[in-house]
Amino acid sequence: MPDYCKSEKALSALSPQQRRVTQENATEAPGTGAYLHNDEPGIYIDIVSMEPLFSSSDKFESGCGWPSFSAPLEPQYIIQLQDPSHGMARTEVRSKYGDSHLGHVFTDGPVDRGGMRYCINSAALKFIHLDDMQAEGYGDFIARVRKNP
Repeated sequence: MPDYCKSEKALSALSPQQRRVTQENATEAPGTGAYLHNDEPGIYIDIVSMEPLFSSSDKFESGCGWPSFSAPLEPQYIIQLQDPSHGMARTEVRSKYGDSHLGHVFTDGPVDRGGMRYCINSAALKFIHLDDMQAEGYGDFIARVRKNP
């Protein structure tokens, strides 16, 4: 397993928006995220720790204004915490090793995919295209991206 971790080097490379989202629990404005309309095949990793988080195969259009996924790529890299902020009872989603704030998970996702909606900030993610996954060290996940291998 690669050594996923939060490093000073990774943190110093973050844009102000990426830092606000991942380190200060901010949320990017709806409809503004770079990956909201990305339909390319690949995986989404934590911008801080490079942990593999979501597959394009699990991405769907929810209409909420943020990229939405029906399931994590590898559940062991996702931490869920209760988030009572803003007077709401929500479940926050964070990366395990990067401890990055990713977004929130809700139970109003597609029923045929398990009913979950992981509503994730683009600013917390880096996209690795299917064509680059092997070279970038994510070859073990290629079969999980292809819908019809």
